Amino acid sequence: MSGFFRPDLRQRAEELVTLYPRRRSATLPLLHLVQEQDGYVSEAGIEAVADLTGTTPAEVRGTASFYDMFHLEPVGRYLVGVCTNVACLLSGGLEMLEHAEETLGCAPGGTSSDGVFSLEESECLADCNFAPCVQVNYRYVRTRTPSEFDAMVDDLRAGRRDQEIPPHGTHSRVKRHVTLRATKEEVAAERRRQSEARAAREAAKEETK
Repeated sequence: MSGFFRPDLRQRAEELVTLYPRRRSATLPLLHLVQEQDGYVSEAGIEAVADLTGTTPAEVRGTASFYDMFHLEPVGRYLVGVCTNVACLLSGGLEMLEHAEETLGCAPGGTSSDGVFSLEESECLADCNFAPCVQVNYRYVRTRTPSEFDAMVDDLRAGRRDQEIPPHGTHSRVKRHVTLRATKEEVAAERRRQSEARAAREAAKEETK
């Protein structure tokens, strides 16, 4: 077992790899854990996932690079996404993105000089009723005007919204904090039951031939 993960995440990593018939199937949820711990998918995290899943770092890196929710480079404490898809584009999405660049001091794909904010141009965020849509760490913030955006930035800098928008490391869209509802033994027993049932069906087919 890799020593990369901190103790609480190490236990969850160990549980995750027991949920799948093949360990490599746990790659995505393990990458979420890496990003939760480091704030991005670090090289050390990639090696840890490869070790846990019995794959290579190249395979894990290739998987992480395929999905836009994983970041292979460090990002700021707050990852700000501004949607410029059709509904938001028609509602001032580009203007909001330009204002965000000016306010945060970084272009899309960049990070502010103080390391607090990273900015990205997003595809549809599925909140079109509140266009132009803005997310921070994948939480909807619904700042529809430049003044509302500036007020949000001030609140984030002052730490006034940390309960609503957890900082650094909780960028993943999918929460991974749910306690497993079945024990490892129960999972193993269910797999055996399914295997036995499959074998019985195959045997029955052979008998009818």
